[in-house]
Amino acid sequence: MNSSKENALHLVQVTIDGYAVRVPDGTSVAAVLAMPRLRGTRTSVSGQPRTAVCGMGICQECRVTVDGRAHVLACQTVCRDGLAIETTGPR
Repeated sequence: MNSSKENALHLVQVTIDGYAVRVPDGTSVAAVLAMPRLRGTRTSVSGQPRTAVCGMGICQECRVTVDGRAHVLACQTVCRDGLAIETTGPR
């Protein structure tokens, strides 16, 4: 039988545009950014919201800045404790 310690989720804290969020370890950045209150990863040149479309890195719609590195694919990036994600600003 599994103990409660084995069933407990390990949460990590990431920062999204300056706001701290706790998420289960191993969650993709795209999954976190798809949460209803976050609504996407960036805006297009015309100001329209963008988010992951393909979920496998081909469409490039989920690009964000992670730890200061631009154009990181959110669908291919796993959250880890202390990760800093930026969805706004120049890309």
